[in-house]
Amino acid sequence: MVSGNEHTGKLTDLQISLLRLLDQGLDSQQTLEIRRLLMSYFSNQLKDEVSRAVEEKGYTDDDFRRMLVEDNFSITRK
Repeated sequence: MVSGNEHTGKLTDLQISLLRLLDQGLDSQQTLEIRRLLMSYFSNQLKDEVSRAVEEKGYTDDDFRRMLVEDNFSITRK
């Protein structure tokens, strides 16, 4: 997942919104829930990107097994 964000010194609208949310005096349980939501969101985004890459490259389960054991794994598909 490529974010494409460059640090410009300015906060984005999302960053400002998150700061405002977190400034509401949330307790530790609420903070933990928000962190879990964010981690779940980014985990799903990563899974989707990996799935797209695997489909695009045409990798199979056997290819992944070979990647784990072969020092010079190369694949020439598509």
